[in-house]
Amino acid sequence: MIMPNARPIALITAHGQPSAPKSPEAALARLAAQLQDLLPDWQIRSATLSTPGRFEAELTPGTVIYPFFMARGWFVGKVLPSRIGNIPHQMACPFGLDPALPALVASALDHEVAQRGWTGQTYDLLLAAHGSARGPKAAEAAEAFAKVLRPLLPCARISLGFVEQNPTIETAAKILRARALCLPFFAQAGDHSRTDVPQSLIAAGIHDTPLTVTGALPGTAALIAGALQACRKESEIR
Repeated sequence: MIMPNARPIALITAHGQPSAPKSPEAALARLAAQLQDLLPDWQIRSATLSTPGRFEAELTPGTVIYPFFMARGWFVGKVLPSRIGNIPHQMACPFGLDPALPALVASALDHEVAQRGWTGQTYDLLLAAHGSARGPKAAEAAEAFAKVLRPLLPCARISLGFVEQNPTIETAAKILRARALCLPFFAQAGDHSRTDVPQSLIAAGIHDTPLTVTGALPGTAALIAGALQACRKESEIR
């Protein structure tokens, strides 16, 4: 619980990349710096789970933990609680499940469509998501997001493809038409967004570059700042 007169602490955490932890750790630190500018009364910290000991070093009692993940899957539901242990904390909603995210994405896509001169024209939008062999949470989160996004983008024919389950990104991409966008449904850029998604598109005969990952779209820091402020208000009410 956050004490009303205390300076709240937020810890932004993401999976990172075990094979090359420095780059995602630095990217998460840049996001934390943006948040610090937006929330000067807070202490904003960051740590990926892939850098050994980093998360535990940044975690202190009373911290608001912000899961920079797209679903409440294995890492948010199992790994994070195990790493936190008995330390008192508050857990925010994962990034991918934030009710404000569809509007943020719709705004970014409307801008992209306008830049391409497609305004008012029908186009395909492929959400390239992770999926999971461990359970349905990741796919369910992507499907729920697509359901909310559809009425916000009436000109988009929205489909889903996954890295780790069917339909694969390559399979889903094969039915895309001439006007098509691919949005990687990931919080951070990594091997999946830089390699797996583009290679899947090329294998399907599509050579257009995917858009930036969802977690790097304009307005992401402001969305997270709003979520952290909502957590603080909830804690003060209790």
